[in-house]
Amino acid sequence: MNRRMVFGRYDLASFTCFAAYAGCSVIVPVVLVELAQSLGFPLAEGGTDAGGAIQLGRSIPMVISMLFCGFAAGWWGKLRVLGVAMIFMACGILAAAWVPNYALLFLAVAFAGLGEGVVEGLATPVVQDIHPDEPGRYINFTHAFWSVGVVLTVLLAGWMLQEKISWRFILSCCGILALIPALLFLLPYHGPQKINREAERMDFRTVWNNAVHLMKIPRFWLFFVAMFLAGGGEFCLTFWVASFIRLDYAGSAWMGGLGSAFFAGGMIVGRMGFGFLVRQQYLKHLIVGTALGGTLLGIFPPLLNSLAGLFALLFFLGICTGPFWPSVQSYCVDRVKGDSTMIFILLSCAGVPGCGVFAWLMGVAGKWYGLRPSFFLVPICYFLLACLIACDWFVSNRERWRR
Repeated sequence: MNRRMVFGRYDLASFTCFAAYAGCSVIVPVVLVELAQSLGFPLAEGGTDAGGAIQLGRSIPMVISMLFCGFAAGWWGKLRVLGVAMIFMACGILAAAWVPNYALLFLAVAFAGLGEGVVEGLATPVVQDIHPDEPGRYINFTHAFWSVGVVLTVLLAGWMLQEKISWRFILSCCGILALIPALLFLLPYHGPQKINREAERMDFRTVWNNAVHLMKIPRFWLFFVAMFLAGGGEFCLTFWVASFIRLDYAGSAWMGGLGSAFFAGGMIVGRMGFGFLVRQQYLKHLIVGTALGGTLLGIFPPLLNSLAGLFALLFFLGICTGPFWPSVQSYCVDRVKGDSTMIFILLSCAGVPGCGVFAWLMGVAGKWYGLRPSFFLVPICYFLLACLIACDWFVSNRERWRR
């Protein structure tokens, strides 16, 4: 029987951190049509490759900062580094709100990516540290607030665009709100849910040895590729759904935001629901089952012509997609012997480039063939993800039979 889940101060900080991180990640895609027109690369006239390149440009500094955030956390502690990273992210989005051209937008989003990379690398290990007994449940539940942030952001931004509020003001609001979790991480706290900041610290050599140890394990690379595919499939939908609805269905900004909200709402149900219901030992069943379900459902978005049908499909796709990122990471911690913080960091170094590469590939495919057929990239990612985890599942069963 599942034990009751208990939350405290740093859980609240993690919830708001993921929500703010999600808002800063999806706000540019939501306002992309207006932003592109304002800065001179309209999507309807073949600018989808430039739009996709923004996400690729964000992903590169994210990976760079993730590679070094383990060393920073070892020196200053995870909480302090996370708080500073949230400030970097907020400042980058605020700068993006007031740039005069595409080049400076690219640089501002890249600067925000430096903070986002640290958040991506360290926010999940903090949850693992707080709840070491059943981390998979708490990680899935906490990651649900990414989707909460997506829903709130896309709905509010879509409504504001509908009301002719400037995309610059919308980005500014998103950047300012991202400062709230920074304060929760940085301000002193002496309550019952404590993290020993000194015990968090590790020297440079220890962090480096932890990383090298993992990279020598063949099984780790299976999960590395799995995360690349999980990130790619998820962000193809997160990044392009709003623009797809507005361009292919001639929908309003509100309808584009609503489509993204249906997908994110499904992810909330998937992460919170499976977080409550699925125990740690069943994560592999969860990943393979939802990946195969997502493969089947992912075939249909390019084939539909009904907006209502697309919304329903996006919701169920969200349920299937939700568990991928947190569950693959937590399952890898169970299957690979090594430092859990470094596992989360290195796997995020696979997932984030997956987001950037596949969002960019969809933009390129959209330029040449249209956005509709480019959505077939999603079921391809999901099917390959199911194959990889099923392969590890088979190997683990064979090892158990031998013993």
